[in-house]
Amino acid sequence: MSGEREVWITGIGILSCLGEGPEEHWQKLMQGKPVADTATFAPYIVHPIGTVSFDKQIPKKGDQRQMEAWQRIGTYAAGLALDSAGVKGNSEILGKMDMIVAAGGGERDLAVDSAILTGMPKTGNPDVYLNERLMNDLRPTLFLAQLSNLLAGNISIVHGVTGSSRTFLGEEGSGVDAVRIAFLRIKDGLSKIALVGGAHNGERKDMFLLYEFGSYNLKDKFAPVWDRGSKGGFALGSLGAFLVLEDPEHAKARGAKPIARLSAVLSERCRRKPGELTATLRGMWDKIKGTLKAGGHAIISGATGAEPAATEERALFADHAGVPVRATGTYIGHGVEPQFAMNIALAAVAIGHGGLYPPTDSASVEKPMQGSLTQAVVTGVGHWRGEGLALVEAAI
Repeated sequence: MSGEREVWITGIGILSCLGEGPEEHWQKLMQGKPVADTATFAPYIVHPIGTVSFDKQIPKKGDQRQMEAWQRIGTYAAGLALDSAGVKGNSEILGKMDMIVAAGGGERDLAVDSAILTGMPKTGNPDVYLNERLMNDLRPTLFLAQLSNLLAGNISIVHGVTGSSRTFLGEEGSGVDAVRIAFLRIKDGLSKIALVGGAHNGERKDMFLLYEFGSYNLKDKFAPVWDRGSKGGFALGSLGAFLVLEDPEHAKARGAKPIARLSAVLSERCRRKPGELTATLRGMWDKIKGTLKAGGHAIISGATGAEPAATEERALFADHAGVPVRATGTYIGHGVEPQFAMNIALAAVAIGHGGLYPPTDSASVEKPMQGSLTQAVVTGVGHWRGEGLALVEAAI
């Protein structure tokens, strides 16, 4: 293993309700007008995927048909990242490219779930009833469709990325660790180029049911992340986000230039007792504070809007009152596993434009930025567990 080196972001592939690609996202963010769907899944609020022609990145209809929606979103975003990095179709590079994916489980059979939920209260032996229904009613192919590593498999099949492959499962924390492991492998010389990211389909009734058990859903009326009050809540978002991370020497050898530099990725996990989340975030901030330059950095927050996590993250902001903050969840919703990679991508885009998009909240957490943006601290705070922090910098 060779010595530590820089880690460049040389490709960005993002897909969300704002559209596809860095520039379309930046234009929509600069308009300062978040849009969410309050009707389709009422009372739940969602940020649906924008209009997209999957044929552009997944040309074979047969490939598309055997994918669930979240897999199509992710495979499409991965293709955008490879295009952005200039390696699409380069079998020599793709054959050695490492891939790390953050993924959730597959989509459920809603008809079976509904029948079970209706029937269980009427049976004298719920445990036996549940086992019988699951064994007899679920189609065998459903289990194959639910395999989390199918996204990586589809990316390999469609785009030819055939180096090492890892899939992390575990909500927001999996997204943080996927980026962290890819970052460390390149930094330590174990990898030359890697594709990292994930995908999420937020337009699923079963997900609203799941999160409603914990009272996490934003309902009835849309509001920016910081304006959601003491009960909080998140609006699920459909999104795909992939980054191409690369060793500078490898990038230079093929004539590629960096979009930005990824200088640190940290992950933690606390029990979320009162004050622990703030303390955890402060501990991670302390590890990068010596790198931050006065006046040139901002915070790109991955706050979901769920409480009490959002309030505890705001306590970190109070320590750095002069640093402007932006919560991307106001615009794109919460995508769980790929949210951290998406926010790193949006941070790199903002740095490329030298500034931030306008504030959107009425709580005055977000303030205009003065001067040029050269550094962005990206936070990732899971709705229940999992904390992360990354530092993205201009590649000078």
